[in-house]
Amino acid sequence: MSVRHAYDRWAASYDTNRNLTRDTDAAAVRRALAGRRIARAVEAGCGTGKNTPFYASLAEHLLSLDFSEAMLARARASVRDAHVEFRQHDLAEPWPVAPGSVDLVAFDLVLEHFDGLDGVLGEAARACRPGATLWISELHPMKQMQGSQARFATPDGREELVAAYVHHASDFVRAATAAGFALRTLDEWWHESEARDVVPRLLTLEFLRGG
Repeated sequence: MSVRHAYDRWAASYDTNRNLTRDTDAAAVRRALAGRRIARAVEAGCGTGKNTPFYASLAEHLLSLDFSEAMLARARASVRDAHVEFRQHDLAEPWPVAPGSVDLVAFDLVLEHFDGLDGVLGEAARACRPGATLWISELHPMKQMQGSQARFATPDGREELVAAYVHHASDFVRAATAAGFALRTLDEWWHESEARDVVPRLLTLEFLRGG
């Protein structure tokens, strides 16, 4: 099934199923970006809105994009702040954002579903003003190579895998640098229940847009 169809089907249980990767991402972004104040942000792939309240607390205006209408329906139902705008949009297409207008673009558990990174990070660069932040949080490539992948249980008990691609840290850095970003931080994260002697669960990267 397509990634869009998979997330439409996953939406009903996404927030309630046991998901250590989802929970680690929520903790990581809050630790990394807490306390910042910005004018405009784009949440690129908001899903059910798991991180939307946090991003809304940082920005005067937040545009949250996702191509799954079922996921967006959940997000809209849970986040009703007047300064948050939800829009259905395929991130592989040109974004509905004015060039150089955004202070933060955030991808959380999204880019694994892109075969190539150049196009989507190019759109992020087009949207960002000089000095803006690009935040990327993804399932760690070493975790993927051990067989971890976005997956969910269907109502009839079957397990569905969501199409995903392995991107190494160097792939993210290369594509972001080519788009005009400079790496600021790179971190690896474990769920609070995991020992540090196992493969990290998440890879996060923060970049700054050059001027």
